[in-house]
Amino acid sequence: MIKIRSPSRLHLSLIDMNAEIGRVDGGAGISLDYPDITLTAEKHDGIEVTGGSALSERVYGAVEALLPEGAGIKVNVEENMPPHVGLGSGTQIALSAAAAVNELYGLGMSVKDLAIRVGRGGTSGIGVASFESGGFIVDCGHKFSDKGSFSPSSASRADPAPVVFRHDFPDWDIILALPDSKGAHDTQEVDIFKKECPIPLREVQEVSHVVLMQMIPSIIEADIENFGMALNHLQTVGFKKREVDLQSPEVRDLIEFMQDLGVAGAGMSSFGPVVFGVVDHGHIAEQIKKEVELFLEETVGGKAVLTRANNSGAKIWMD
Repeated sequence: MIKIRSPSRLHLSLIDMNAEIGRVDGGAGISLDYPDITLTAEKHDGIEVTGGSALSERVYGAVEALLPEGAGIKVNVEENMPPHVGLGSGTQIALSAAAAVNELYGLGMSVKDLAIRVGRGGTSGIGVASFESGGFIVDCGHKFSDKGSFSPSSASRADPAPVVFRHDFPDWDIILALPDSKGAHDTQEVDIFKKECPIPLREVQEVSHVVLMQMIPSIIEADIENFGMALNHLQTVGFKKREVDLQSPEVRDLIEFMQDLGVAGAGMSSFGPVVFGVVDHGHIAEQIKKEVELFLEETVGGKAVLTRANNSGAKIWMD
């Protein structure tokens, strides 16, 4: 029997939803140590999936796409993460299930090969790279001529985007606020991309400037002040601004609330509603977590957790 533990991820922003110079998408993100998906798998007659009911359909789809003819597998999802909240659960569960087949049947496929087979990474490359290597990641999107449209990963069959920058994320605390609601997904996502894109080129240029000249250097130099300023800036421009504007007032207020509490920077992951803040002092992080929990209690409900980055990617071992 093998065991696989894969990280969640924060998607900080899509970069180019204009495509004027021939590429589209691109993005920046952080791999998280928790929440995670943990599953066990062994050879079996047919396909059996236990645990993780919210994501079991994705497990079935992934293993069916990989299993050799006549082969079977039993998968037990021991640790799950909530779907459609901005943590990348769909990509992680699909890749974990595919990796289980790959290991058990010695298929010798790369993470990119697995992602293509299970149809993940067609808009953002962050989730696939998080599974493979963890850390802070920037991808450069796709040729617009290959992809042909502005669309989310769920509606895109493009190959995973190439990673242009990957670095260990500094040893900073990350406070996650998980409201009791779901973010846009499936047809909702498709409709939002159609309505909001293309984003004005000047905003794309602004996002690119922030990512290249402020956010990436701040990761290399472990400069939390500049990282926080870059993160705050990204909430106010480009596609991320549109994602934030579509949220409930409580989720939008939560970003400002975290900023007011003294985090270096705060933002929303993907289509939300997960909001996160970054700090470099554990005592402050605990205090802010308590305040965030109280905010959620008094508004939309939910919970807050403390986590850190995952700088190694998914772990696969014999159990």
